[in-house]
Amino acid sequence: MKGLALAAAASAVPLPAFAEAGYVPPLRQMRGMWIASVVNINWPSKPGLTAEEQKAEFVAWLDVAVQRKLNSVFVQIRPTADAFWPSPFEPWSQYLTGTQGQDPGYDPLGFAVEETHKRGLAFHAWFNPYRVSMQADPAKLHPDHPGRRHPDWILPYGGKLYYNPGMPEVRKFCQDAMMDAVTRYDIDGLHFDDYFYPTNSTAFDDSAAFAQYGAGFPDLAAWRRNNVDLMVQEMQQRVLEAKPEIAWGISPSGIWRNKGTDPLGSDTNGGQSYDNLHADTRGWVKKGWLDYIAPQLYWYIGQPPADYSKLVPWWSDVASGTNTLLWIGQAAYKAGDPAQAAEWQAPGELSRHLTLNRDHPEISGDIWYNANDVKVDRIGSITTAVNDHYQRPALAPVLPRLAKGRAPHRPVLAYALRRSGGVEVRAVATGRDEPFQFAIFRFDGHARSDAFDDARNLVAVVPGDRQVRWTDPDGKRGDHYYVVAVDRANRTSRPSNPFRVL
Repeated sequence: MKGLALAAAASAVPLPAFAEAGYVPPLRQMRGMWIASVVNINWPSKPGLTAEEQKAEFVAWLDVAVQRKLNSVFVQIRPTADAFWPSPFEPWSQYLTGTQGQDPGYDPLGFAVEETHKRGLAFHAWFNPYRVSMQADPAKLHPDHPGRRHPDWILPYGGKLYYNPGMPEVRKFCQDAMMDAVTRYDIDGLHFDDYFYPTNSTAFDDSAAFAQYGAGFPDLAAWRRNNVDLMVQEMQQRVLEAKPEIAWGISPSGIWRNKGTDPLGSDTNGGQSYDNLHADTRGWVKKGWLDYIAPQLYWYIGQPPADYSKLVPWWSDVASGTNTLLWIGQAAYKAGDPAQAAEWQAPGELSRHLTLNRDHPEISGDIWYNANDVKVDRIGSITTAVNDHYQRPALAPVLPRLAKGRAPHRPVLAYALRRSGGVEVRAVATGRDEPFQFAIFRFDGHARSDAFDDARNLVAVVPGDRQVRWTDPDGKRGDHYYVVAVDRANRTSRPSNPFRVL
């Protein structure tokens, strides 16, 4: 039973008194981190590592996620029009071996997905839609690279190469390349980062494509925005057709437009994704084209000209009344960096962000950038946020469109027995499908039906299997345990039968 050793590794969560009176910890909360591969930011740490070294590094990143009580990882598997899997569309990534197109000797995506799920974590596949290369010479691409075979598809800008978003054949090709990973691998989400058209792309020479395809648009900017809109809308349709139970979302730059430009904009004065990147991020939410949006709010509270405490309510208002979940991208990389402002030298700054989020029920979690900063924990900022806000485990949110799907079968709690190390709980799955996770609850007595709607009594979330055993070091005589089965869409079963510890 593969889940037994892993379940035992999941530490019990103590039940401290919450510092904030009346706060009810949520049952569901996105707790993710980005694992970046472009220019070997996180994984692999450098090109040319052996397959075993790469595997060991990835498992170590998963250990970081478990240690920090996260439930999801967002892993960059297509950083520059290349692939971390054997793709029929684009070459192997140079960030694996140092040479684009060279087989790394194993399937990194297949390995990463399997190892992530073994730990009861969700795997979101992170793609960059248009970036082709971090350098500007097409001759340095692999000879079979699509950009070499179709030189009219790519454009240089700012020392890099990009696919031209204005060409319908390019848009379809990029979608095909990404959907190959979606359809062939057991991923939990398809994720775009914040790069669309290059920033302030006045010198991005797509005039030929505009002349060919731009009829009917008032200007170049409107046409470009429509091109990005088409990519977003069509990706949603393709995901819904191919794998409707995975999440589809984008993590854009944090400012849609400034109020000085547009009365609908935020009270900020920074770079505008609508104008600079031709990404109508607010429109995507309002039109229902995303399952979630995770704006990168990489500013401190009170920061001019972009104040975290002003952007959070603005994004909350955008998401309110829609079926688009709102998660916040958090700048772990700025905390404790001596090059940053004094406010980022305070260990509690990121924790204050999550405290402020509590006042906005539209926000259902956070994603941390990036994995290395979550690991190194400069000035204790991550530890502070985890201790202040992640006292309880949390399931990942359920997408609104999947909430009414078939719930998992109710599991059986076989026993809860006192052992030398605490109380050992044994849960058994029923029905044909193996649960993705088991959520284990502990009460002083019998639980009311609504007691499973929050995490006050949730003591562990362990990886699923046909049956699992898990030991609660804080369990004692008289405690009542219940187990809930969780499926891959994060839907929950009815609670199991109770078991009282004698």
